[in-house]
Amino acid sequence: ITIYELMIQQITKGIKVSVSTNFEGNFINDNCVNYAFSYKIKIENNSNYTVQLLTRHWKIIESNHKTKFINGNGVLGENPIVKPGEYHKYSSGCLIYSSIASMSGIYTMINFSNSNKFKVKIPNFKLNVPFILN
Repeated sequence: ITIYELMIQQITKGIKVSVSTNFEGNFINDNCVNYAFSYKIKIENNSNYTVQLLTRHWKIIESNHKTKFINGNGVLGENPIVKPGEYHKYSSGCLIYSSIASMSGIYTMINFSNSNKFKVKIPNFKLNVPFILN
């Protein structure tokens, strides 16, 4: 049974981003322990205008003081368009080298009503190996 942690949420300019995470397990690769996490994201458009997600910018901070930045177009090869009152959901994952980390980020979106680009905050969420916190 997979149990996801409590959903973390952030609203920016009427766009609500919700995140839940799950520890998937660990494995050894090149004599280093890797910890695998999955996360689910829901992007809800509570504004009065249609938006499209253009880019993503992630910051991953590990407890071993390593910081990774991940930038790219869209999410999972898509640039979803989200109309007012609708949402887009996707699942992804990451590998980290420490048992405790956090992720946060920014989506760059475009407002179709005025062609303005704007930033939507992805809330800071934890990637914690469950047995480490006991």
